[in-house]
Amino acid sequence: MQNSRWQQEDENLFLSDTRFDHIYPAHIQKLAARHWTPLEIARKAARFLAVEHDARILDIGSGVGKFCLIAAHFKPAAKFFGVEQRRELIYHADKAKELLGLTNAEFLYGNFTQLDFRNYDHFYFYNSFYENLTGTDKIDDQLDYSVEMYHYYNRYLYRLLDRKPAGTRLATFHSLEGEVPPDYHVVKIEMDSLLKFWIKV
Repeated sequence: MQNSRWQQEDENLFLSDTRFDHIYPAHIQKLAARHWTPLEIARKAARFLAVEHDARILDIGSGVGKFCLIAAHFKPAAKFFGVEQRRELIYHADKAKELLGLTNAEFLYGNFTQLDFRNYDHFYFYNSFYENLTGTDKIDDQLDYSVEMYHYYNRYLYRLLDRKPAGTRLATFHSLEGEVPPDYHVVKIEMDSLLKFWIKV
């Protein structure tokens, strides 16, 4: 993992978003500021979520995989999964994973509602449902957007998280928190309250 071609060419790749984002094509880089997890957020969230050896962590709406790739680099003993319903973004995530030589990240094409949450220990959520709200920036026009879909996804994720056992960890970034059941308690807040860490009691 540490001997990948990209790390040999640039040992500082994981020190800034500008450096890291260059592993993606230009049109993907342009979306980074609004849609992809910043490097420092990914590091903080990975540190909170990867608390057990072999922990299985799911990024709900993983885009081009930036959170999973950065988290996988800094927490090699954990396994990071990203689920994304845009095939093009999965393609770019897999290409970046190959370039970085990471073996503990995996990207799943599909909708999170198709997954069995019993296969995952902890969760990362960068409000991937937000695009459905009126007036928000969209990644593309490939999906059907609606306020109804936003609420449907929130309720669905709420139910899935509610079924998880005590001790389950959740990191949210830019969340409106409608998807978080009341048994999840905030244990830490960072980045002007945009990044929150939760543990189910």
